[in-house]
Amino acid sequence: MNILLTSSLLGVAAVVLQAATAAETLKVSVSVWPPGSNVYLGECVLLQCSVESNSSFVWSYGWLKRSPHSAPPTPNPRHLVFGDSYSITAVTREDTGSYQCQARRWDSNSSSVEFLSQTATLSVSELPSASLLTLTPSTRQFFREERFTVQCPVSQTNSSGWRLKHFPPISGVRPRVSNTDPYSPGAAVSAGRSDRCEFTADSGNSGLYWCQGAEGRSNAVYITVSYGAIILKTPAFPVFEGDKVVLVCQYWVGNHSKTTFFKNGAENFTSPGSDRVIKMTLENVTQEDEGFYKCASQDRKMESPEAWLSVSPHRGNFTSTDERAASNSGFVPVGVGRFLKSDYKRWSFLQPSRT
Repeated sequence: MNILLTSSLLGVAAVVLQAATAAETLKVSVSVWPPGSNVYLGECVLLQCSVESNSSFVWSYGWLKRSPHSAPPTPNPRHLVFGDSYSITAVTREDTGSYQCQARRWDSNSSSVEFLSQTATLSVSELPSASLLTLTPSTRQFFREERFTVQCPVSQTNSSGWRLKHFPPISGVRPRVSNTDPYSPGAAVSAGRSDRCEFTADSGNSGLYWCQGAEGRSNAVYITVSYGAIILKTPAFPVFEGDKVVLVCQYWVGNHSKTTFFKNGAENFTSPGSDRVIKMTLENVTQEDEGFYKCASQDRKMESPEAWLSVSPHRGNFTSTDERAASNSGFVPVGVGRFLKSDYKRWSFLQPSRT
């Protein structure tokens, strides 16, 4: 395991890279959800860093990625870093590569110690048409008590079929993957089936969903259940150029005289309507319409979480604008921090666009 020691003496920073075993019992690892190295275009993937240690130190985390470029790439809004988690919204081919976690802690003498995990490799491919998960209605954000259904693909063999899996976000605790069943929060298996679940949304329903079976797995989607006052509903899966897309701003209560929609933080459209549900329609979308959207009340006292809209140039083929990413080698990371190695042309840190 690589360990990086950083100390400060009389205002001069000294950096020493050692290849050694920590005195304490410690293991840093990266897990990928859904499990496996094969990920599908257009789906959501979550990487989680975990530290198994016999100490009580508080850890901070950084993330590294194998890159085709010697210089740090531009921060990607689809890549979100939050604590020990790294999520990729709407995977593209440029996400192919090897990922690594860096765990750092500070000692009482103002020195930091950083540990690197082993790499986790992601290989991006197109989703087989027979392996598509269905979410009804198609949105990643739901209000509490709303109803939604997750349906696994129809089995193509005589096997026992698909089983719906759920990976919940549990802060500070290592989450467990569970099969959805009648005892899951808010879930009801349809007619005794394990491949289709109807939910009444509550906090326990947030998280990553996918289907697993003898034929492999489906694509994955991340669902968030809100207890706030306003949400924005965008399609849960990539739409295609030329499609008509409706974005739905929904208030928990009351009618509102004016609602403003934002794209990537800038005002995009203002609706004068007075209702609990306000819609914005995008005709003939292009990839320029891709981005983070949110909505807010006229006085800005109520503002929805951002929701990602993904636009693909070809139906059934979520391509990247940079196909070279899968064929070149070299390493650069994505995470908060500074240079990790002295050979900075290969290792560096980026400030993610959102944390």
